[in-house]
Amino acid sequence: MREAPTLKPVLVTGGNGQLAVSLADVGGARVIKVGRPDFDFDRPETIDAVVARYDPAFVVNAAAWTAVDAAETEVAAASRANQTGPAILAAACAVQGCGLIHISTDYVFAGDKGTPYVESDPTSPRTVYGATKAAGETAVLAACPQAIILRTAWVYSAHGKNFVKTMISAGAKNPKLRVVGDQFGNPTSADDLAQAIFAIIARIEETGWQAAYPGVYHATAQGETTWYGLAVATLEQAARHGQALPEIEAIRTQDWPTPAERPQDSRLDCTKLKQVFGVSLPNWRQSVARTVDRVLGA
Repeated sequence: MREAPTLKPVLVTGGNGQLAVSLADVGGARVIKVGRPDFDFDRPETIDAVVARYDPAFVVNAAAWTAVDAAETEVAAASRANQTGPAILAAACAVQGCGLIHISTDYVFAGDKGTPYVESDPTSPRTVYGATKAAGETAVLAACPQAIILRTAWVYSAHGKNFVKTMISAGAKNPKLRVVGDQFGNPTSADDLAQAIFAIIARIEETGWQAAYPGVYHATAQGETTWYGLAVATLEQAARHGQALPEIEAIRTQDWPTPAERPQDSRLDCTKLKQVFGVSLPNWRQSVARTVDRVLGA
């Protein structure tokens, strides 16, 4: 009896970041996680070496500069992490003949459209972070013919540092919280995004690469809310675990100034992902509840 062929690994960059950890949880033994110092966008020689060493079927690039405010002054470092490094990685994937799934962001848009953005909308970033991520998308697509860009948003999980965990912690310590209530988006679970990525990989491995596959896709949870709405949903679920429910006040963006301007309405339309790959993520409320249960049930 012939043994089933062994699938090549899925190489995940980003070390112990939220999405990298979720991808390892979903992909199991097939996932090889890499991060600093072995894989470092600030050391370009490590990029080619790692891709050649592991000869993956796919690389998922979950490594990025994500400190939005710090990027406003650390422009060169943000550019290396979000543009130059991913371009080198994409070229290495092209040489190796493997697929690349590159994670991008809603911050490539200004947030002033008034309706959910589709993939064909022109990018219009208003921050250094958004500009470097938009430039990274262009560079990746130019360097690798088998590249898929997944724009996502407001990512959280039961591990790492994120808004949902911050709200749980702050809600346990403070009787009153003030949270921005006039920015709209799609909170997305890293676990759900990881499941979606492996569903995309499964489809490609089932059908082989198709001409329609490369390009940009939006991949966020279904449904929309504000940071205030996300905080309320998080803390109401925490209250079911016995945590006191604080008073939560919705404030305006101008009441919480930050060095980098946040998009006012960065909702993403994910129709294309469903049409091409048959993939859609769950509703954000269900996933927030599961995440809070994991954090407080641990």
